[in-house]
Amino acid sequence: MSNESIRETVREEYAKAARRVTNQGGSCCGAAAPAGNPITSNLYGKDETASLPAAAVAASLGCGNPTALAELKPGETVLDLGSGGGIDVLLSARRVGPAGKAYGLDMTDEMLALARENQRKAGVQNVEFLKGEIEHIPLPDNSVDVIISNCVINLSADKDRVLREAFRVLKPGGRLAVSDIVVRGEMPAEIRRFELWAGCIAGALEESEYRSKLAAAGFDQIEVEPTRIYTAADAQGFLAKDEYLRQIAQKVDGKFMSAFVRARKPASV
Repeated sequence: MSNESIRETVREEYAKAARRVTNQGGSCCGAAAPAGNPITSNLYGKDETASLPAAAVAASLGCGNPTALAELKPGETVLDLGSGGGIDVLLSARRVGPAGKAYGLDMTDEMLALARENQRKAGVQNVEFLKGEIEHIPLPDNSVDVIISNCVINLSADKDRVLREAFRVLKPGGRLAVSDIVVRGEMPAEIRRFELWAGCIAGALEESEYRSKLAAAGFDQIEVEPTRIYTAADAQGFLAKDEYLRQIAQKVDGKFMSAFVRARKPASV
């Protein structure tokens, strides 16, 4: 698996997801996941989504609600890595207020078009959607107060580069506050198969490795807080197309989790 092959697989799967939402609605973590799957369901309260376009909610492909946990403050500048249909960007813009700014970064043209249309429908002014890869953030050094992301860093084949880029664009004292899929313990090699990357699980880091990569990028005050732990029964939904993988689902029982990952760029940098 080359990095470019993984990137193109993810890009195409999320383009399909955007087209499906645009054409008929739908929601998933990766275009192949079944509706109502345990990762993407029930992440946002009705009070959060009531004023958002239906397409923004339908296009939510995440595994958490980073805007609720990031403790965004009025006037801050926030960047969402892999912003998809824009739900977390629009919610962030509301939290930082007119004196703040919310950026969304995505590599998929279809998702960017959907997000910009959702922004137009929501009438939100303090938002800008950028095209680019999370391994190459098109913003200057020390320009962002908070970086959020929702089940996207696990999709990158070069997570070290993603975390270094996040560290670069954060202001000194800035914080990383992302929801992601994290593994606890060893994972069978079969689960790391190429075609599962876009389903949020093949690229997930083991918890201690995630912490190590964050530290290597320069972050401190690192925390990994589980928000949902998935059972073998939950995993059956991801593995439904593959009889052999269904048979080994017990090996992943309780090992995959959605987690809220916090870290901070030291103020002295």
